[in-house]
Amino acid sequence: MKKLLTLLFLALAAIPLHAAEEAPLSPFAGNVGNAVWTLGIFLIVVLVLGKFAWGPVLSLLQQREEFIHRSLSDAKRDRDEAEARLKDYAAKLQSAQAEAVAIIEDARRDAERVREELRQRARTEADNMVRNAERQIELQTTRAVQQIRQEAVELSVTIASKLLQRNISKEDNEKLIADALKQIEATPRSH
Repeated sequence: MKKLLTLLFLALAAIPLHAAEEAPLSPFAGNVGNAVWTLGIFLIVVLVLGKFAWGPVLSLLQQREEFIHRSLSDAKRDRDEAEARLKDYAAKLQSAQAEAVAIIEDARRDAERVREELRQRARTEADNMVRNAERQIELQTTRAVQQIRQEAVELSVTIASKLLQRNISKEDNEKLIADALKQIEATPRSH
């Protein structure tokens, strides 16, 4: 590098001073010496800048470009992952809603089933109560009828004994009652 700068300095020093006094320097003046020196200096500047300035600048630009490409690809990947997660969450939400609807429907069906079972059980219990009441009524009616018959027979025997004016013994009385009951039971009932 020092050699290059030294050469550049010497080249600039070799430019005649009198040329600057004679006419102003112009690239179009037609001075071939000036054109050669200008071209040489330009090439040296290009080489020096290429080695020491453009290389690092270009590598920094390439690093920056790679960083931007990496950032863009990372952003795209992150966006794709976020979209995938969003779709997954949406699917899970829809699944949860469907499951909630199914649970509610199951609960409604279970409630309806329980309600129907309770109704059926209540009907069965009511029917059983009615049947029991009917049996009790029938039993009470049968007992009352038997008691009335017993009293009617006893009353008939008492009246008959008074009519006959004789005293019937207790054994005769029971035999007459038993015969009368057999006759009453043998006669058809009318309800």
